Amino acid sequence: VQLQASGGGLVQAGGSLRLSCAASGRISGVYTLAWFRQGAGKGREFVAAISWSGVSRPYADSVKGRFTISRNNAKNTVFLQMNSLEPDDTAVYYCAADFDTVEATISIRNYDAWGQGTQVTVSS
Repeated sequence: VQLQASGGGLVQAGGSLRLSCAASGRISGVYTLAWFRQGAGKGREFVAAISWSGVSRPYADSVKGRFTISRNNAKNTVFLQMNSLEPDDTAVYYCAADFDTVEATISIRNYDAWGQGTQVTVSS
């Protein structure tokens, strides 16, 4: 399975960006999709996840109320709408897929496949 992320860029604080990630390859069954991010000199951290049904959508406290995750199962695609962006949101954003868990999980250890990352830079 391959994941291809896109949509990153440079934006001023308070602005918005929409990330997309398309999965391809041998995909079967239900699976969870998620976004993680990694700032310079920091570890990779959970941002948001979404279950196959879309009912379960956990978010990191730092992005609640500003970011929205969604998915299109027909196109094996996940989106991350990011509003009210802050300089602390600057990071490389990675999409990931978990093929073993029905409910959306926040643990990085559960995710089996990863995209290449897309850079998001928020200027103050």
